[in-house]
Amino acid sequence: MNLDKILAISGKPGLYVLKVQTRTGFVAESLLDGKKITVNLKSNVSLLSEISIYTYEGEKPLTEVMQKIAVKENKGQAISHKEDNATLSAYFKEILPEYDEERVYPSDIKKVLNWYNTLQAKGLVTDLAPAAAETPEEAPAAEEKPKKAPAAKKAKAKKEE
Repeated sequence: MNLDKILAISGKPGLYVLKVQTRTGFVAESLLDGKKITVNLKSNVSLLSEISIYTYEGEKPLTEVMQKIAVKENKGQAISHKEDNATLSAYFKEILPEYDEERVYPSDIKKVLNWYNTLQAKGLVTDLAPAAAETPEEAPAAEEKPKKAPAAKKAKAKKEE
């Protein structure tokens, strides 16, 4: 599983997996206890695949950061997110030396480590690397779709004449 269907929902603890989309929102399943909840469209929801960490050079996708943690920990558990801020900052500096210390807060580091440990406990860390490897393959497919779309519009226009 890649991070495309993993959600963080504001005001709700833990991570969720997107199960079904509905007219008024979607159904998500908690990775902590397996309970399903309905979430309306007004809720503040973040896809983990869309989250990035600030660096001095720009932004680094969360997927890459989690891969670095997995490599460092040999796909095992990372340090606890409940460690003191100095320990967390030193650990994160080992993982991502170029992270922007002024814009990445200790609370952000805690979230990343908590999310990583949650995914690792569910056995989802092993699938992070293949998901990232699939991304470049998906990009050309996405580029081909717009090329086909104008041709389809032209064909539709000809049929209407």
